[in-house]
Amino acid sequence: MEALRERALEQAERHGGGVIRSITLRVGSLAGVELEALELAFMVVMEREGPGGAAPVQLRIEPVLARCYCHRCAHDFLAKDGCCECPVCATISRDLLQGRELELVSLELE
Repeated sequence: MEALRERALEQAERHGGGVIRSITLRVGSLAGVELEALELAFMVVMEREGPGGAAPVQLRIEPVLARCYCHRCAHDFLAKDGCCECPVCATISRDLLQGRELELVSLELE
């Protein structure tokens, strides 16, 4: 979480500075991230930003569902519960298209 804070401050400075009001993260369903723990860690780390009494930095999360691709039948599908079995041909896919993301998407500056 400290790395996220540093990256956000770096990007804010690169775009003219200002106070960070919100941070948007893209979090994949297979990223291994517990959202409640992420939110708590975010509050702890980001409370150091801004002068006392300033509005807290808001965390916005864009969830990304896991999707796989089946090479056997050329079908992409949602990987429900992390299972990568193709619902069309029952082949196990080893090609995860999305779902492991943990990305800084945007900052809202004031």
